Amino acid sequence: MIKVEQISKSFKNTQILHDISFEIKKGDFIAVMGPSGSGKSTLLYSISGMDSLSSGKVLFEEINISEMKEEDLSGFRLNKMGFVFQNAQMLKNLSIFDNITLPGLVAKKESADDIRKRASGLMKRMEIEGIEERDIREVSGGQLQRASICRAMINNPEILFLDEPTGALNSGATDQVLSILEDLNREGMTIMTVTHDPRVAAKAKKVLYIRDGQIAACKEFSVGADRESELNEWLKGFQLTA
Repeated sequence: MIKVEQISKSFKNTQILHDISFEIKKGDFIAVMGPSGSGKSTLLYSISGMDSLSSGKVLFEEINISEMKEEDLSGFRLNKMGFVFQNAQMLKNLSIFDNITLPGLVAKKESADDIRKRASGLMKRMEIEGIEERDIREVSGGQLQRASICRAMINNPEILFLDEPTGALNSGATDQVLSILEDLNREGMTIMTVTHDPRVAAKAKKVLYIRDGQIAACKEFSVGADRESELNEWLKGFQLTA
């Protein structure tokens, strides 16, 4: 689905990413780990076109999104990608339901009625029906993050990008979000997440460890493996930490 070819990123004479190359296949669940300042989030933003590259290219289904004009790239992201961040990027003056439906109404891929029905279905699936008319300050962190996933899914994206999706959640809410992500991936959704939490990374099929702007190591899990134990042992073996 996505080919990352020798991408580098510099900012104010500081090299953040160094010639990174890898592929994301349809149905993958990839977690990116690494210490603070290693370039994890910059990598996600660069691959998704939210940040420009200093060199290299990103091919999304053979389309070089690195060369797209910003207007075209914005439309491409709206229709092809979904985004979930640690702190929900929702509008304070809109209800939860209106925040969820907004990207669908902007994209105009379906009728307004169909978008609203889809939003209701997503909220039911995420077990947050009943909070539609509340504003974002009237719900729990876990409810808000599940609403963020609904919004990210509203346009049937081909890939979900997540940046520390459980970083601000308690253990119970984290478990709920992880269960949702597992189900989505099992159904074929391609997912790439940045995380410091081994519990999150253990849900992935592949883990990339970023250090000093480079891929220091890569771990692929075998089918049926005890991923959390295997991941922790792998991190110890490479003297890596989350």
